[in-house]
Amino acid sequence: MLARESIDISAMIKVIGTPDFGASLDAMLRAIAPFDLSVVFAFPYDTRPILLYDGYTHGVSPRALTAYLGGAYLLDPFYVACNNGQPAGLWRMRELAPDRFFQSNFSSSSEVHPCVSMESGSLIEEVGFVVPLEEAMQATYSLMRCRDGAPFSDQELERLRLYEPIVREAIRSNWRQRDMAAASANGNGPDVLEGAFESLCADRLTKQQRAIVRLILRGHSNRSIGTAMNIAEGTVRIHRKNIYRRLGISGQGALFRIFIDHLNRRQPY
Repeated sequence: MLARESIDISAMIKVIGTPDFGASLDAMLRAIAPFDLSVVFAFPYDTRPILLYDGYTHGVSPRALTAYLGGAYLLDPFYVACNNGQPAGLWRMRELAPDRFFQSNFSSSSEVHPCVSMESGSLIEEVGFVVPLEEAMQATYSLMRCRDGAPFSDQELERLRLYEPIVREAIRSNWRQRDMAAASANGNGPDVLEGAFESLCADRLTKQQRAIVRLILRGHSNRSIGTAMNIAEGTVRIHRKNIYRRLGISGQGALFRIFIDHLNRRQPY
């Protein structure tokens, strides 16, 4: 994984559960496959979608979201697929849509489909990560190209699929953080993230190594970690190498997945 991409992952990790999460997720993926618009919807069974992140209303008709949530979502191939148990993964809309879908009013009307710009028919392609959230509910994180763009190439989709496990678990974690934040606001929730950091791989890592992991996941460089812990940058490099060796991993992306899996086990749905 390139250093720039590792930095983007770190930036995204730091803002899980905050209003900045969606924009940070976009920034991470735009570094490998540019897109114009994005949106995250949760699709509960038999009720209207829940808008989790709005990365498109700066470029679409303001009436589109109202129309979509008012009932047009029932025609959305991603909504239909999610309610029919679509497996997790990254999918082109055209893989899920009926054979005449792209000749329909839904796909070409800025008054109905939110994922197009003010100009009718300007959506070039939409792809989406299907993410299981909990029983009878899935989410879709859609990436869209419009105006004078080109469809996503097979090479771009392959690069995006490498990030699918990270995207999936980040969105799942962010969804859970909504409930955690509400509980904390009412004085009923512990500091779940801090507790997870403290217990992460406690059977394989020393207390100092877990402290370094906490800083790695929050996006600190080796130099910054050294300053925070009052140790040499070279010593941090040695610690990082030993941490990866003890966990049987090769990089920060795998470390993030271990952390998200640990967090999920601590807070079951």
